Amino acid sequence: MSTSIPTHDNEPLVLASHALCPYVQRAAIVLDEKGVAFRRRDIDLAAKPDWFLAVSPLGKTPVLLVHGAPIFESAVICEYLDECHVPRLHPTDALARARHRSWIEFGSQLLNGIGAFYSAPDPARLEAERAALAARFAQLEAVLGAGPFFAGEALSIVDATFAPVFRYFDVFDEIADFAIFDGLPRVRAWRKALASRPSVRRAVASRYPELLTRFLERRGSALSRRMAAAVA
Repeated sequence: MSTSIPTHDNEPLVLASHALCPYVQRAAIVLDEKGVAFRRRDIDLAAKPDWFLAVSPLGKTPVLLVHGAPIFESAVICEYLDECHVPRLHPTDALARARHRSWIEFGSQLLNGIGAFYSAPDPARLEAERAALAARFAQLEAVLGAGPFFAGEALSIVDATFAPVFRYFDVFDEIADFAIFDGLPRVRAWRKALASRPSVRRAVASRYPELLTRFLERRGSALSRRMAAAVA
């Protein structure tokens, strides 16, 4: 018996998700921008159901089920959607498309840096990770144009990649001013433009800030202790 979630030709796709996963948000934004109907099914990554393990070889979200056939890894999902559904979010020029893919990978590395930041065990490490993030965003400042999005007026998969990156800072900004975007006006403007995009807003539940705050509080990290001190 199949353990996947069945879908039919006239039913929406299924996006296996986690409420806080930034990679899920990428896929959700692309689906939304293309007007593709889908059903989202959030799972508990601490107690992964059998059907999810059967369709996710890496045990990670997201997984897109296309008529029961699983596609995993967010970059692959976004590429598939861009090949199959309009509007195209990748550039038509091969070199520009390759450049976009490079910055998508840069966005994935930034997410790793964010994880290192909120997991830093002590204040010195927290500051080191903060500085590393600021340096990464300074690299972005140097390549951004007039905006409002990465490549100008049209939203791309690069934007879908960075919208979840910036969303972390909506919560971080409530903890303290970490000055990560100081002196980076183009990055600030890009962040603001993405935050106002309907597909970006709809990519998470309304409880996302609360859920992320709770997640950070439980990390036992330098950031967690800073959060506890702020409310003591």
